[in-house]
Amino acid sequence: MTETASVPDHAKAHEKVLIVDFGSQVTQLIARRLREIGVYCEIHPYDKVEAMLEGFGPKAVILSGGPASVHEAESPSAPQQVFELGVPVLGICYGEMTMAAQLGGAVEGGHDREFGRAEILIERASPLLEGLGEPGHKEPVWMSHGDKITAIPLGFEIVAASEGSPYAVIADEARRFYGIQFHPEVAHTPRGALMLRNFTHRIAGCHGDWTMASFRQEMVAKIRAQVGDGRVICGLSGGVDSSVAAVLIHEAIGEQLTCVFVDTGLLRLNEAEQVVTMFRDHYNIPLVHVDAAKEFLGALAGVSDPETKRKAIGKVFIDIFDREAAKVEGAAFLAQGTLYPDVIESVSARGGPSQVIKSHHNVGGLPDYMKLKLVEPLRELFKDEVRALGVELGLPPAFVGRHPFPGPGLAIRIPGAVTPEKVAVLQKADAIYLDEIRKAGLYDSIWQAFAVLLPVRTVGVMGDARTYDEVCALRAVTSTDGMTADFFEFPWEVLGRAATRIINEVKGINRVVYDVTSKPPGTIEWE
Repeated sequence: MTETASVPDHAKAHEKVLIVDFGSQVTQLIARRLREIGVYCEIHPYDKVEAMLEGFGPKAVILSGGPASVHEAESPSAPQQVFELGVPVLGICYGEMTMAAQLGGAVEGGHDREFGRAEILIERASPLLEGLGEPGHKEPVWMSHGDKITAIPLGFEIVAASEGSPYAVIADEARRFYGIQFHPEVAHTPRGALMLRNFTHRIAGCHGDWTMASFRQEMVAKIRAQVGDGRVICGLSGGVDSSVAAVLIHEAIGEQLTCVFVDTGLLRLNEAEQVVTMFRDHYNIPLVHVDAAKEFLGALAGVSDPETKRKAIGKVFIDIFDREAAKVEGAAFLAQGTLYPDVIESVSARGGPSQVIKSHHNVGGLPDYMKLKLVEPLRELFKDEVRALGVELGLPPAFVGRHPFPGPGLAIRIPGAVTPEKVAVLQKADAIYLDEIRKAGLYDSIWQAFAVLLPVRTVGVMGDARTYDEVCALRAVTSTDGMTADFFEFPWEVLGRAATRIINEVKGINRVVYDVTSKPPGTIEWE
């Protein structure tokens, strides 16, 4: 979150859980799991918590994992105030260790590490593990730690142990303090979501009052209060996020909104026409369509480095918004589809693994020279929540359910220099690939699928002629959370049809390969 970390107005009416971030790469998953069960929560870096704690008023606190070692000098710790609020506290992995150390226990390094799948043996009943089994039951979990708790604080009892962790689950039931050595938030802990629900609902007494219907109503009121009689210019990228933001803002202020759809020339095939048709014809939202393909491709000419591409694209976006805003009389606000992961990633805990990974147009605020104020109605939502809000607002399910598309568009799916010719080739190949996936009824089973035009040319023979053309890679991944993923196991006949069509119908490609790399736990974004 931001350094000021004020509580959003719409969240004040809801039960709230505070997640103290110690830099774990999967801290976001804790928040996602809680949001999925209707509990509003926010992630704040451990060194910013003390300043916002009183105004936040959490119903419970969760201490995340992290890469540090508690026994090392200057290791991060939770503000002592957290343990004096009188609310339940759950420490996860590093969070359990710092809780134990801060409350009088002991943590040591140099012990056998425990990473990956493990089993905990439940030794005593606890509301935290309600529904998992009686004492003596073994439960699969996912461990990821190198240090070890060697003594627990006074008042705590052992609830469960594993082969490498004698204090895999500990509890002080009187104070409602709990520690777990594994990660319940990841999919590799099969019933971790139940443990988190036990903590929020059974122990903390949350009712799960966080819904998209209530968010919609509250955010409409907030937008009206923020904007007043002013005019808003909304930057449409063609993606789900900015589109949902635009429809929500239009519901709030109507004709005070002008959407600017920037056609970068880097979108999927025919996507620009689809966006224009939907907003002008279906929603009747004032829309300015800016064909800026030449500007973007010009800025990318000769640029190979992916991060430089992102920043070049971001600069052109800002320049266009600034130019178009000047044409809208009374425009005082710029609306963006910034999401909660963007916000979290822009404030790194300890400068650790959580890092800024989105450096294009919708992260990091506006340049000082722009006089527009930001309107970011989706700032507290995750991607799946945005989709649920889109359905709530009446957007077509097929549009809302589209696979994620990166802000920089096809520019980062063309390693190396980007040219108009390469963009055209990739658009056609990508369209064929997605068409075959849809025809096979597999689209909704895949989290993200796309084609990549590799910076490799190969010699081939087509008919009686020798070719020297590009190689196209096809990628498809499955995911439940967008944080971990695995390659999709295609039926070979589907891949075969897609590859055959691409080679036959797209001039410039003579070889197609399928990417079977997986995304390990902790990495943040697939492009």
